[in-house]
Amino acid sequence: MAGEMVKFPSNGHEGEGYLASPASGSGPGVIVIQEWWGLVPHIKDVADRLASEGFVALAPDLYNGKTASEPDEAGKLMMELNIDQAARDMSGAVDYLIALDAATGEKAGCVGFCVGGGLSMYLASQNANIGACVIYYGVLPMAQADNANIQAPILGHYADNDDFLKVDAVRELEGTLKNLGKDVQFHIYEGTEHAFFNDSRSDVYNAEAAKQSWERTLAFFRQHLG
Repeated sequence: MAGEMVKFPSNGHEGEGYLASPASGSGPGVIVIQEWWGLVPHIKDVADRLASEGFVALAPDLYNGKTASEPDEAGKLMMELNIDQAARDMSGAVDYLIALDAATGEKAGCVGFCVGGGLSMYLASQNANIGACVIYYGVLPMAQADNANIQAPILGHYADNDDFLKVDAVRELEGTLKNLGKDVQFHIYEGTEHAFFNDSRSDVYNAEAAKQSWERTLAFFRQHLG
């Protein structure tokens, strides 16, 4: 089934996102959170891939139609992002997704990449309807998740050569979460760089790490979302 753009209520205004549903017609819901580029074809493709694996995937458009193709432009869009508005849009997307007849289960999963990885964790700290949180090399320069408030299990995928997030910082975050009693497992992929999962970026894409992390992500969602 082809994906489609949908609109949903978001705290007094209207949010928009890309919805992909499985051929079976129903499955667990997953929120897909964009990189700093915006809701670009790669993120829609991730939603489509989740749908092909039996999930109902919704990628909210946090930049309201804007996308970037150059790092400077993407960085500007990211820093202009209002974190409170983004949180409302993501929570609106969660509410919309869970209410769909196609989405099974009482909770949704979330997965995000780059700034979306940071937002994935932020969403899990803000919304009790998140039942499984996946982070791909998450950075969030404009806000800090309330780690103590995260109820969902967390799976993290990180690069061992990431200029945005060093391995020491990743291990420190993992330790902090474990000390808080959280169900967390971080993987660091040898020989990879930031955005190693993004197959539209041949300069950093790592097929082996992308495949392994994706298999782990699918197993994690199936375990925790049914």
